[in-house]
Amino acid sequence: MVTVSFSLQGRMLTVSAAEPSESSALAQTGKTGEKITLRIANWEEYIDEGDWDEEEAIELEDRENTVILGENSMIEDFEEWYLENYGMEVEVEYSTFGTNEDLYNQLTLGNDFDLVCPSEYMFMKLIAEDRLQPLSDAFFDTETEENYNVRGVSDYIRNIFDTNTINGEPWSRYAAGYMWGTTGIVYNPEKITREEASHWSILADPKYRGQVTIKDNVRDSYFAALGILHEQELLDPEFLNADDRLERIAELMNRTDEETVAAAENILKQMKENAYSFESDSGKADMVTGKVLANYQWSGDAVYTLDQAEIDDYYLAYAVPEECTNIWFDGWVMLKDGINGSEAKQQAAEAFINFMSRPDNVVRNMYYIGYTSVIAGGDSDLIYAYADWCYGADDSAEDTMEYPVGFFFSGDTSDPDYVITAEADQAERQLFAQYPPQDVLERAVVMQYFDQENNQRINQMWVNVRCFNLSSLTRQDWAKIGIGVILVIAAAAVFFKRDDVFRKRKIQN
Repeated sequence: MVTVSFSLQGRMLTVSAAEPSESSALAQTGKTGEKITLRIANWEEYIDEGDWDEEEAIELEDRENTVILGENSMIEDFEEWYLENYGMEVEVEYSTFGTNEDLYNQLTLGNDFDLVCPSEYMFMKLIAEDRLQPLSDAFFDTETEENYNVRGVSDYIRNIFDTNTINGEPWSRYAAGYMWGTTGIVYNPEKITREEASHWSILADPKYRGQVTIKDNVRDSYFAALGILHEQELLDPEFLNADDRLERIAELMNRTDEETVAAAENILKQMKENAYSFESDSGKADMVTGKVLANYQWSGDAVYTLDQAEIDDYYLAYAVPEECTNIWFDGWVMLKDGINGSEAKQQAAEAFINFMSRPDNVVRNMYYIGYTSVIAGGDSDLIYAYADWCYGADDSAEDTMEYPVGFFFSGDTSDPDYVITAEADQAERQLFAQYPPQDVLERAVVMQYFDQENNQRINQMWVNVRCFNLSSLTRQDWAKIGIGVILVIAAAAVFFKRDDVFRKRKIQN
């Protein structure tokens, strides 16, 4: 066992590396004489870039009174940490992408990344296409102290990654979680009631025509449409009280048969007519500036939106529809073409995942991004202390509540060690978005990966919604178009006839 100690802002951390294999031993003694190049692709603005001002230092009330201050970029800190722990230089070539499709297109065009961080549906697709390198057995060794991911991931998240499968293999064989959350509605509580915002149907409600935005991607918008389609069944008392409610929600919200897709298409067209816009990122600004009253949003971006609005004393809220919500994940996966059988490169890639999962680095990334990490901290109380630092009420606050977060940190909602005394409005704001309560999790399901046949059906539906669909025209519509074409042709003929007569007269004169 190799042990390295170093100081982090007044706190002494001890990092231990497992006994190296023969190949890594060569790396540690420097006998390979090579520097590892690790090519990483991640979402834009999705990792701490350092350069914090001293007044940004986060003073936590954990067991060790840790102070967090991001001086260097996370990439620079990792390169230094890797050299100290593994005795070998690593150079990270870091690039970003804007959407999952952008990443996939880059891979299709031959960009060889070693480690990428797509959303769950994209890493499911990559698993199905056999393009991912499985995580090593060593990565899951809980006796290795620097295996921060497996030692610190929330049991709630671990269970989801272990039980969701592609081709019979669990996500956890290939993917390590990074951030997670729910989908819901950011809304202006002065104009929209909590009850209205707590149903997917608000996106198609003519009362708010031109005042809502919806996601410009097929999966999220299809999920919302299914929520509207199945609203009556999802809210039926018998359904709500069923022991297998979560499984039944998952079945309903992953239907892709022709009848369901056709019904969802009609609802999506209603949503389109009702919406201010389809959007991928502009919805946040539209809410903050007051252009719209409600925005279909991922919980992480919901927190950002609420934070930005609050700067101007403009208070927004976040609701998760009572029917159900889509639980989403971004996760780290290694690509076969990038790793290409290199033990040294795989070791570096897995070390990067673990470095990002170290509690102090989790706090840095959460602070910078505003999203919620899948890491609860394991034996460390640092991340819970950060949640309390963010949302714990001041002693002078009068209207407070006890908000349990034990489901995430210990697996027990009633755990008295994980209760945040927060201001009462946080039950509808950032704390609610970052750490949803038990009743929300009881209706939170994963939207599964669609196979090729179903994917084609869904994509054609989306084309019909986003583009003009000729097949939707009735006989009366075609008759009107035909009459219009005839009139245009007749008018053109008259015009050219008159023009021809005019030119002939001009020549004669």
